[in-house]
Amino acid sequence: MSVYTHVSHAALAEWIKPLCVGNLLTHVGIAAGMQNSNYYVSTDQGRYVLTLFEQAEPATLDFHLALQAHLAQRGIPCPQPLADAQGKRWHLLAGKPAALLSCLSGRDIEQASPAHCQQLGQQLAALHLAGRDFPQPLPHACDAAWRQSFGHALLPLLQANEAALLADELAFQAAQDNAQLPRGIIHADLFRDNVLWDENGQLSGLLDFYFAGEDVLLFDLAVVANDWAHDAACLAALLNAYHQARPLSAAEQAAWPAMRRAAALRFWLLRLDVRHRPRAGELVTIKDPEHFRRLLEQLRLAPDALPL
Repeated sequence: MSVYTHVSHAALAEWIKPLCVGNLLTHVGIAAGMQNSNYYVSTDQGRYVLTLFEQAEPATLDFHLALQAHLAQRGIPCPQPLADAQGKRWHLLAGKPAALLSCLSGRDIEQASPAHCQQLGQQLAALHLAGRDFPQPLPHACDAAWRQSFGHALLPLLQANEAALLADELAFQAAQDNAQLPRGIIHADLFRDNVLWDENGQLSGLLDFYFAGEDVLLFDLAVVANDWAHDAACLAALLNAYHQARPLSAAEQAAWPAMRRAAALRFWLLRLDVRHRPRAGELVTIKDPEHFRRLLEQLRLAPDALPL
């Protein structure tokens, strides 16, 4: 979450009227994340999160907001988008599509324990199962085809050593055959800053579904493992909890080392793009691509089998 688009108090006060959430008191920009503009919004009836979508197409936005409503109805702790009397979940604000969502309680954590990872594995599997009956999902925007095209477009901007690593990894990933792996709706961005925990250490919220889409389910698990599992105990807790709720097939277990590399590649590409082609904004989070480059190199040198 970042702030690229400024919203005035008067414009927002008028914009929220059809949502029947009371009178606007304050709105404060959120300086985290990378893609959209976000504000905490307080009214005399409660606290919400306002998101202005900087690059979303209407059909994509309709999908992401409908998906969150669908998952919330099935017990997944994600933000609920508010709708007007006609059922519309977004409206233009400051020239951008914008939505107001419920603000979940809890906070994110810096360091995960095996207990955190166990809960997250259960919740990720529950999310994948809850999404099975969502009608006509859109494809995941950063899927394998995107990684190939986006990666090749970035090659001319990189230093020689980075370009060599990227070109070699793109060739490796292009040779993988994932046609037999189970597919469904994935979150695709379930990092530590997108998961909330209450004061008792219980998972209380999953945030930021704006990369979600239909893709290989194992890719989602690899994204989570790459960010959360800093040691063997956390990785085992995550994977075993997930496997108990949605058993991983033999094909998924065999594909695990390459899928972890694909997940590291995806976020290395996104952060390289921000470094080499930055966007202007008032509060913008720039995340270091070197973390995922080092992780990718580690996974290439020492691929681990799925520890089940």
